Amino acid sequence: MTQYSKRMVIVHWLTLALLIAAWFLGEELAEATDESKATLAGYIVHIAAGATILLLTVTRLLFRSKDGTPPPIGQTAMDKVAKGIHHFLYTVLFVLPVSGMITVVTSDAGALLAGDATLLPKEEGYEHVFAHEVHEVLVNVLIVLVVIHVLGAIKHQFIAKDGLMERMMLRRKD
Repeated sequence: MTQYSKRMVIVHWLTLALLIAAWFLGEELAEATDESKATLAGYIVHIAAGATILLLTVTRLLFRSKDGTPPPIGQTAMDKVAKGIHHFLYTVLFVLPVSGMITVVTSDAGALLAGDATLLPKEEGYEHVFAHEVHEVLVNVLIVLVVIHVLGAIKHQFIAKDGLMERMMLRRKD
């Protein structure tokens, strides 16, 4: 079975690790903001994770265009749905960090630029900030997409037993 390039595999798993970290950081940041205890460091680390995810997503798309992708396993309706979900994942992985950046620029979180933690958003500080609402919705959409993606991988690994998951592993089968 044809596999993805090693660099695409590394970017895939690194993106997943950063998504998990960014999600936990975002949850902690939201809780700290609601308690008026958010810190500059908390924002900076969350923003850095999001920016890195955006960079990795763009990099992965460049690698896809240069390295190519393995051929699809089939042409069934489910295969077409899976392809659509992958496209939707890429879209959300691009738009989600951008919505976070827009949130910073259009809200009190812009205080990050001043470096003054006392100016950071307090309880309900993102109320009526459209970009933040979009950001929160996209996080939930991303979680649903990742769950569907993982369920598809589990189906291929344990039900279809077609070796599809080996395409995204670093160890190569000869």
